[in-house]
Amino acid sequence: MNNDRPAKTATFKSSSRNLLKRIAQALIGDITTKSQLMEILRDVHARNVISSETLSMIEGVMEVTDMQVREVMVPRSQMIIIEHDANAETILNCIIESAHSRFPVIGDNRDDIEGIILAKDMLNFFAKEDHKSLDLKEYMRPAVFIPESKRLNVLLRDFRANRNHMALVVDEYGGVSGLVTIEDVLEEIVGEIEDEHDIEEDSRITSHGEGVYTVQALTEIDEFNRFFKSDFNNNKFDTIGGIIMNAFGYMPQRGEEIELGNFLFRVTRADHRRIHSVRVIRVAVTGSSRS
Repeated sequence: MNNDRPAKTATFKSSSRNLLKRIAQALIGDITTKSQLMEILRDVHARNVISSETLSMIEGVMEVTDMQVREVMVPRSQMIIIEHDANAETILNCIIESAHSRFPVIGDNRDDIEGIILAKDMLNFFAKEDHKSLDLKEYMRPAVFIPESKRLNVLLRDFRANRNHMALVVDEYGGVSGLVTIEDVLEEIVGEIEDEHDIEEDSRITSHGEGVYTVQALTEIDEFNRFFKSDFNNNKFDTIGGIIMNAFGYMPQRGEEIELGNFLFRVTRADHRRIHSVRVIRVAVTGSSRS
């Protein structure tokens, strides 16, 4: 029996740790900017040491530290709200149709935020036989307000510390400019988070009736042209998202619109890397029949 084996194993492990430590120190000593770090990580990815998903998440973490709330918030015009005097039927329909879990409650206008209601808090009320005696104040939780300039990494830390999932965003004048959720922040790190209410990947074009459609940005131009009987050129781009991105000339945010041909494209889901889906609305040649 070799009694020296445990000692040799311990020595090998210690030498390995020291080697890794020296390599790490050498790398850190040479890295002075985030771009240099990302170059090394991309080289590591090219050598198949880390996956594309891991590299993407690391890039997301690095970028979040430089991003502000205004870059990812849901714009004021796109907020799903509940009025403080809404009846039970209206509230129930809003919860079902939007499939959201949290809703700002407003008073006279969208700047007058009275609180937040959670869909789960309303379940007990809807389970009652009598829905006429609703006092919404009994179910409201305090709203959290943050400035547009708040850093996303700081916001994420606050969300985790306070166990909060939504904040109202205010501008320099104190007016509400939008809202942001913890999912909006996490999507900047891990990419789009799909749930049961999102469009299935194999359903790239979905009709909502009356000339309104939801289209996945990765829909190939040929497929888009066949469906809509359009004639978008596929010489430079393969997907309809590529054409839309090129037309904007920058990375558009959710809610931004652009008109191309006989179509109005409204960005419905996007992150800082790409467009995910758009609302497509047929418009007249004169551009007068938008909805």
